[in-house]
Amino acid sequence: MLAAVLYGQEHLQLEEVADPTPEPGEVVIRVGAATTCGTDLKVWRRGGHARMLKPPTLFGHEAAGQIVAIGAGVTGWQVGDRVVANNSAPCMTCFFCQKQEYSLCTDLSFNNGTFAEYLKIPAQIVKHNLYPIPEGLPDAIAAMTEPLACVLHGAARSNVKPGDRVVVLGDGAIGLMFAGELVRLGAEVFLFGGNEQRLQIGEQFGVAKTFNHHQQTDIPGTVKSFTEGWGADVVVEATGSPAVWEMAIASARPGATVNLFGGCPRDTTITVSTEQLHYCELTLKGVFHSTPHYVRSALELLASRSLPFELLISDHQPLKNLEQVFFDMRDRKVVKVAMIPA
Repeated sequence: MLAAVLYGQEHLQLEEVADPTPEPGEVVIRVGAATTCGTDLKVWRRGGHARMLKPPTLFGHEAAGQIVAIGAGVTGWQVGDRVVANNSAPCMTCFFCQKQEYSLCTDLSFNNGTFAEYLKIPAQIVKHNLYPIPEGLPDAIAAMTEPLACVLHGAARSNVKPGDRVVVLGDGAIGLMFAGELVRLGAEVFLFGGNEQRLQIGEQFGVAKTFNHHQQTDIPGTVKSFTEGWGADVVVEATGSPAVWEMAIASARPGATVNLFGGCPRDTTITVSTEQLHYCELTLKGVFHSTPHYVRSALELLASRSLPFELLISDHQPLKNLEQVFFDMRDRKVVKVAMIPA
């Protein structure tokens, strides 16, 4: 089969590799659509990921498709079932899983290789994070279950209450998903980004106001200008930049929650004012990944069609164009692209 293999920093090749065969407990799906992701872009640009993969490796982690082979011992599934598989599953037995803190599992089973004709799903994911696609939901939309699950997890950890003024920093797919979910939770959302087309998508998700950061010299000052000088009730950082992490903290009111969601490059640090943190009673949260509960919730939300997630799919492209798609993502010409094996 044709598959994408990541070898290092901006070094991606399409190669012919052996078709996968399921071991006991596993299934193999024919990929219907694999969506590109900001995490994939960061991994491609940085040449690796601290937790999820180490080159050389099959690449991509968002996909939906149809089961074509089933390993021994698998029950409840049939060849022909349309499914979406999360890119990981917790072990359910470690210290953190016993505390139901599944995103901190010490033995998360990650799976990569969605940019291919076929994808093998490990037994742990089959057992805990494989779901049927609701009838009528296109593969490209269902494939966004994984990033949306992370967003739902992040939103739930953000202490958002109806009527809160929430600032989202970042207009990538994750920032836009956050904006839509936070609006759904009853917040008044203010979205900061650097791309007018993406900010317009944010408006269609219902945000109260958008701001182009290229036209803002002082983002924390701007936030205070529409919050009576206090700052936002909740700030969500969705860029993965240490400088923006610090900006998020500076944009928060006393008593606020700051969700530092975007994953920064390894070994980076930020500076935090101990005076502000202590006397303003700030809550700073790093939120990582998702849990099976939020994977199920994400698929249900996508199937409800209550938010226009289809706006995040900028294009559909054949797998052979994958490298060019990543250059287009780097240049912010597209949000997400559905890669179609052909």
